[in-house]
Amino acid sequence: MSPRFNLILVGLVLVVAIVRMTVFTVDEREHAIKFRFGEIVKSDYGPGLHFKIPFVNNIAKYPDRILTYEESEERFLTGEKKNLIVDYFITWRIVDPAQYYRSARGDELFAEQRLSAIIREGIKAEFSQRTVQEVVAAERSELMSQMLVTASAQAPALGLDVVDVRVMRIELSDEVSGSVFSRMQQERGRVAAQLRAEGEEEAERIRADADRQRTVILAEAYRDAERLRGEGDARAAALYADAYNQNPSFYSFYRSMSAYRESIGGQQDVLVLSPDSEFFQYIGEQMGAATP
Repeated sequence: MSPRFNLILVGLVLVVAIVRMTVFTVDEREHAIKFRFGEIVKSDYGPGLHFKIPFVNNIAKYPDRILTYEESEERFLTGEKKNLIVDYFITWRIVDPAQYYRSARGDELFAEQRLSAIIREGIKAEFSQRTVQEVVAAERSELMSQMLVTASAQAPALGLDVVDVRVMRIELSDEVSGSVFSRMQQERGRVAAQLRAEGEEEAERIRADADRQRTVILAEAYRDAERLRGEGDARAAALYADAYNQNPSFYSFYRSMSAYRESIGGQQDVLVLSPDSEFFQYIGEQMGAATP
């Protein structure tokens, strides 16, 4: 190759190198900060192609998306001084890259540790005001709402925005789980005993009321029956008297015949009466009439 061609080739390489050192791109998912000898010059770059001065400016890029940090097996004391094991996660994003660089030196791990410390203090404050049962029974969203407010208030100092804070798991530590379960069992037993006692009391009241109603109903029924029986007896006596007054001799004969039918005819029937008893009046008359 000729020296001229080599010179052109070297020139092109230098041009490409200078262009690469002068131009930089910013992706939609990135933040970019331009420095001049270590001092921040600009941090509000939008997506696209941008320029810098070689050897004077340098560029730092940070993610412009939601990031997640998880913390597990953290221990917190409740108001009863009982240990609870908590797993939680934080979702956050960089909103002010310049402040993010100043406060965390652009170190994502350091920023996560700062956020975790803020959330940890919030959880500690919330748990210290509650008993174990209140913590376990509380709504997760309600429990974390104050922590989210606190973290959101402190996050701008780090150039960050806290999107959400969630508790994934709350468990009792081994040393307190037995005593807590025992106390909860005793409490449930006390409530059950109270409910049984109230049920027995209500059952006795219902039985007493039922017995009272039964007594009243039977007394009223007996009263009505006796009244109806008396009215029936009176009506029967009136009918008998009316029948007797219409034909006394026939009525006497009919009554005697009814008495004979009821008293005589069975194999085991035995009557001990005087021969001249009025009971045999009509039989005697018939036998007398039959004798010549």
